[in-house]
Amino acid sequence: MKFLNKRTLIILISITSAVLVIFIFCSILFTRKSKETQSIITDDSSEEISLEAEKDFLEEGNSQNLQKEPETEIRVTYHVQQPMSSLSRLSRLSGMGVNVNEIDPINFKNPDLDILREMGADQYLISYFTGEKFYDNADYDRALTEYTAALNRNPQFTEAFISRGKTWMKKREYSRAIEDYTRAIRLENNRAELYNYRGFARFERGEINTAIEDFSRAISINRNYIDAFINRSNAYYHLGDFLKVIDDCDQIIRLEPSNAIIWNRRGSAWYRREDDDKAIRDFTEAIRIRTDYAVAWYNRGNAWYNKGDFEKALTDLNRCLTINPSYTAAYICRGNILQHLGRQESASADYAAAQRLERGR
Repeated sequence: MKFLNKRTLIILISITSAVLVIFIFCSILFTRKSKETQSIITDDSSEEISLEAEKDFLEEGNSQNLQKEPETEIRVTYHVQQPMSSLSRLSRLSGMGVNVNEIDPINFKNPDLDILREMGADQYLISYFTGEKFYDNADYDRALTEYTAALNRNPQFTEAFISRGKTWMKKREYSRAIEDYTRAIRLENNRAELYNYRGFARFERGEINTAIEDFSRAISINRNYIDAFINRSNAYYHLGDFLKVIDDCDQIIRLEPSNAIIWNRRGSAWYRREDDDKAIRDFTEAIRIRTDYAVAWYNRGNAWYNKGDFEKALTDLNRCLTINPSYTAAYICRGNILQHLGRQESASADYAAAQRLERGR
């Protein structure tokens, strides 16, 4: 066997190092499912909008003297869905080809920056990964500094705009987040998730109509984009366009039939449309999927109350309060029913419980 000459060996080492750097970077981007939890629930994929659904339900509560629960932070899903085309583009930045289909995404979630430096990785990549580490540690100011440094060195680096945008979101700097997402869209206008992100920021800034435009654009690019349907249904709900809420929920249920929260949301829309029977059917399905869903029990009890079936309403409200003894609205609703049934002492006890909870907030 002949030994490689020194020049050939150096070239081979350089190529191997470059491929490994890109391999690590692509793997990380491929596996980063939105580190955002934006006050989001994370039990399972269908649970990621629970706080949002809670707000929906409380907003559509019974009109008969029923107070609303205190507002929770609205949850709009914010999943990073990194397309394969974007990973291929990143590999081309260095002039090297990478077969992204063979990447094992588990092994490269936390790159060693010192090793990357030793391997000669571009400084903009070092700055980007440094920013990601600061972001993971909730050090948002230093993360912003690093993302900005990455962009100063490579103004075409879409991922840094995205990461800086989500960091602005954490700081509630919605205008700056929108600006960064817009820059990312100028670079890659065929990525559905970018419109979803910008729509999220616009929604948070109260620009519901333009948020819907972005969510709709995301859906036009990816007809099965569940997150964008979820976000758009929430925006339509806030506009009071309940027929469009129902249409979007139909699509979500088609794609994800076990999503109890979306059954809840569609039930809420039916309730607002004054169709108690369809609302009850949807609430019942939400309860079947998730038996400990206090909001669904409360809402179904509310719908039974609206239909005048007080015993079924009491059964559901009792179940709601067993699951969540701090559910103020459920005490008030149950108190209303008990008062209607002439059980004044029990009604007064429920109203007093609600007042204690309010004072304790």
